Amino acid sequence: MRQWAAYRNKHGSLNAGERIERAVAQLTAIYANRYRKEGHEPLTLWDLMPHAERPAESLEQAMATWH
Repeated sequence: MRQWAAYRNKHGSLNAGERIERAVAQLTAIYANRYRKEGHEPLTLWDLMPHAERPAESLEQAMATWH
């Protein structure tokens, strides 16, 4: 059971729907960020995946936003 948990932590879910959603979100983010207007924030993968949970923000990332 531990091996299976380690595999899932490393490679993610085997759910085909989630994998397709992630692949489409990645392609869309690449395309949208390539053609975004100056001054607009770049899209992230998580902006385009409404059903996915965002990963927890690290302490360094949080401190960088606290200017």
